[in-house]
Amino acid sequence: MTGEDFTLPRSRAANERLHALVPGGAHTYAKGDDQYPEGLAPVISHGRGAHVWDVDGNRYVEYGSGLRSVSLGHAHPRVIEAVRRELDRGSNFVRPSVVELEAAERFLATVPTAEMVKFAKNGSDATTAAVRLARAATGRPRVAVCADHPLFSVDDWFIGTTPMSAGVPAATTELTLSFPYGDLAAAEELLTRYEDEVACLILEPAAHTEPPPGYLQGLRELADRHGCVLVFDEMITGFRWSEAGAQGLYGVVPDLSTFGKALGNGFAVAALAGRRALMERGGLRHPGDRVFLLSTTHGAETHALAAAMAVQTVYVEEGVTARLHALGERLASGVREAAAGMGVGDHVVVRGRASNLVFATLDGDGRPSQAYRTLFLRRLLAGGVLAPSFVVSGALDDADIEHTVEVVAEACAVYRKALDADDPTPWLGGRPVQPVFRRLV
Repeated sequence: MTGEDFTLPRSRAANERLHALVPGGAHTYAKGDDQYPEGLAPVISHGRGAHVWDVDGNRYVEYGSGLRSVSLGHAHPRVIEAVRRELDRGSNFVRPSVVELEAAERFLATVPTAEMVKFAKNGSDATTAAVRLARAATGRPRVAVCADHPLFSVDDWFIGTTPMSAGVPAATTELTLSFPYGDLAAAEELLTRYEDEVACLILEPAAHTEPPPGYLQGLRELADRHGCVLVFDEMITGFRWSEAGAQGLYGVVPDLSTFGKALGNGFAVAALAGRRALMERGGLRHPGDRVFLLSTTHGAETHALAAAMAVQTVYVEEGVTARLHALGERLASGVREAAAGMGVGDHVVVRGRASNLVFATLDGDGRPSQAYRTLFLRRLLAGGVLAPSFVVSGALDDADIEHTVEVVAEACAVYRKALDADDPTPWLGGRPVQPVFRRLV
């Protein structure tokens, strides 16, 4: 079904059951049905490659796969084969598996700017461990985070700085400072104002804009001069910028870095990596006080580490990062051409690196609009495109992108009508989609 006839009765029923059992109806806020037009939040049955099917039987070309974690496509055969090899051998033991050694060697060969690595199951644990380690190593209480990047951790030191700060003591939040991305002078001013108080600078080395020339190198010099730890959050940039992350692409070596998402192609694995002198503070071979770095029962599950090793092999052998960029460039060009052709090129705007594209939906005055985003998403869904972003996976092909561009053109035609009417309401079908981070439900 398409257009106004598009309904998802089985997904709606499943969403109601989810809300009765799971707070928010999903295990990740960004997957919540409030992020989708009312009544049109698909509940997924299964996925293969670049496509997913919902419980109503609809097939979609999927973007942003698994919140950027499934960069090779769903059920990638080489990853699944590696996982299956481990399943019959046991998944967790009372002592380290040899797979842990192999996975560490493979990771450090892929990310040669790091000297040691520790695995976990999610990115929040890794970034929090980096912050804890920086505080322990420097003896300083404050953390400086880049204000322009949306999420570093679900733990108090970061979530307390967002609109969803309920339950976080103010005393914790007060220790977290922020600095704007790309403004070296602002970072220097912050470190000078809180001289000898800042344990670390933590940021995504790149996001929707490229780092200004000299910016990352400047942060490296500032961190050295002020005696704080430089932490790169490479959850998104890892593999999508290069196999070795943004640090490998831009040639700036952080003290610590965190990886996840694409590392497991959907399997739960994250990593904290960095300089031996820092990382060993969380180990057994140093003379100082022990630092509780990371200790997770499931961080060493053999099948997830096998998945990570397979992902790294596929990326290197098949040139996946280059493919992601080529696919993204093709998609961005097509979407921009379709939007311009329908007279909404200044309102449906594609941004970001080709391997990590997002889109903005702007109203008649050029301001971000959740209502226009709702209109746009409705038309995409009805056309078989599930796209909270335009982040590509390597499983897409030319036909997928051609179809996406055709559907975007149809959505942009409706967008033009709403702009001409100066009111998108008739095309919303219910309440507008909501920002993830907001104080009130």
